[in-house]
Amino acid sequence: MNEATPDPRAQDADDLEDLFENAPCGYASALPNGRISKVNRTLATWLGHTNEHLVGRRFLDLLNIAGKIYYETHFAPLLRMQGFFNEVALDLVRVDGTTLPVLVNAVVRRDEESEIRFIRITVFNASDRRRYEREMLEARRSAERATAALQDLNATLETRVADRVRALEQAWRLSPDLLAIADGQGTFLAVNAAWKVLLGWEVSDLVGQSFVGFTHPDDLEGTQAALGRIMTAPMVAPYEYRLKHADGTYRRFSWTGVFEGGQIYATGRNTTVEHEQAAALSRAEEALRQSQKLEAVGQLTGGVAHDFNNLLTIIRSSVDFLRRPDLPEERRARYMDAVSDTVDRAAKLTSQLLAFARRQALKPEVFDVGDRLRRIADMLNTVTGARIHVVTEISDMPCFVKADVSQFETALVNMAVNARDAMDGAGTLTLRLDDTGNLPPIRGHAAASGQFASISLTDTGAGIVPEQIDRIFEPFFTTKEVGKGTGLGLSQVFGFAKQSGGDVEVQSALGQGTTFTLYLPMIAAEASAQPAPVGDGEDFPIGDGQCVLVVEDNVEVGRFATQILEDIGYRTTWASNAEEALEKLGVDGSGFDAVFVDVVMPGMGGIELAKILQLRMPDLPLLLTSGYSHVLAQDGLDGLQLVHKPYSADQLGRMLGKLVPRRP
Repeated sequence: MNEATPDPRAQDADDLEDLFENAPCGYASALPNGRISKVNRTLATWLGHTNEHLVGRRFLDLLNIAGKIYYETHFAPLLRMQGFFNEVALDLVRVDGTTLPVLVNAVVRRDEESEIRFIRITVFNASDRRRYEREMLEARRSAERATAALQDLNATLETRVADRVRALEQAWRLSPDLLAIADGQGTFLAVNAAWKVLLGWEVSDLVGQSFVGFTHPDDLEGTQAALGRIMTAPMVAPYEYRLKHADGTYRRFSWTGVFEGGQIYATGRNTTVEHEQAAALSRAEEALRQSQKLEAVGQLTGGVAHDFNNLLTIIRSSVDFLRRPDLPEERRARYMDAVSDTVDRAAKLTSQLLAFARRQALKPEVFDVGDRLRRIADMLNTVTGARIHVVTEISDMPCFVKADVSQFETALVNMAVNARDAMDGAGTLTLRLDDTGNLPPIRGHAAASGQFASISLTDTGAGIVPEQIDRIFEPFFTTKEVGKGTGLGLSQVFGFAKQSGGDVEVQSALGQGTTFTLYLPMIAAEASAQPAPVGDGEDFPIGDGQCVLVVEDNVEVGRFATQILEDIGYRTTWASNAEEALEKLGVDGSGFDAVFVDVVMPGMGGIELAKILQLRMPDLPLLLTSGYSHVLAQDGLDGLQLVHKPYSADQLGRMLGKLVPRRP
């Protein structure tokens, strides 16, 4: 069967289409309304668009501002009147915002009724031509300027030379900076009068002398190296060193210079006062920081004392009632519960204070932000006062993050207190939760991808002065009166946000209130499952005679710990320090079933002791205890078990029950 003969007309059409698409100039067809109906690949490539993206757009939209004006006032009217337009220079805007200089021809095609069918637009790339014209114009202007300058120079050369010499002499004589001319070895050839004013030396004392004799001994090596460098390149960056005064003291000068014609030309600016002022400013700032720290400590101490006095009042009153022999059992149980609950509250307060001070290992955990905000809303009502209305806008959709809950709550309270003070105790505080998507750019930092939860607090206060917005997160910066603020609250918010992988943003306008927005990275909901507390509601296991070595330097705590352990079924041996504990354990810990050791002790600490025991006796169970340790705050537990002070018999029994094997 014979193959079909190719249609020559189809081949011609393909050739014409290829010629249209890949022509060295751009082609476009526009409808009577000016919108592009067809465009070739060449023009689309020049502009960085696809053909499809250009079709349907107005040719006018591709022009820069000047081109749009010319198009509307000249190009389009004349095109409609005479049916063509030759060689008009325009600038097209590329997709990246840059412009492309072009020459545009246009022809109107009409039908039999003289109605416009389409407009054929031809575009030539005029980049090279435009550049050549600019270069030629600049060259012509430069030549004209040079000619004029040369003519002026020739006319006034002698006068200008004389004026220049007088000016240089005046500058040399009156300059407040040190001026010097020296040879390649650093020997002074000429100096100005400023040496007498600033250093007390006469010209005769310096000329013919080397700079070495006037340089501070500690700066001599570096100064000689700088002298070597100036031989090969001008000293643009100032070099500073000390020069001897006629009275034997030293002054600081910052030098620049150049080596030319076998001589060094140098100028030295006196920086002694700047250093003295900087030192005085540093001392003043340090004194201010110390004052602010003392104020902050006073505020914090007062608040802690107030809270602990309330807690101690409950404990002391309960203990007084518990001492009564005729106290009914029901009331005795109630007072015992009050003591236990108050101790828990005191422990939580201490933990929050240490977390605020970054003095304990943070405990990130997964939680639902919306649920946590609903719980804390009532507390914010208490914090802000009765005259501030707290409004919550929280979606029912779960929003999970992983962060330290205590720090999160502290950040919310700090922002709420700031809002309360801005509203002078009366107004509306709106607490809102949103899923914002990406983290927006904040304070010049680039945006971050991923899902972020945004928690915003909006007040109706006076707003923040614009020049203070950039400083509000600085530690100890506050606009409040002395005694009414430490300047640490918003710093805590900033530190918590950054440490948790997020950020905090502030938006404010004078008289229109302020919005603080805390951004935290979201995590998948299925990652939020939390293990149930072990043993809640169950009796803890009682020991059956296992021997525990208690290592505690505090006598009262050591006695109490051994008493607790013996009451719950363990035998105990007490060591008052780590060295004594190692001696009692011997080489293999024989006779002991576990070690209960305090972290903070004089001499060898609990962490160091635990690491030694892990190497020597890896099978011996270890349990640490601490209320605070900078070692734990910095390095964590490294796999060791810890029970926090203050601990109860129940907590201690459960921890030992998991660590100490039962006797067979």
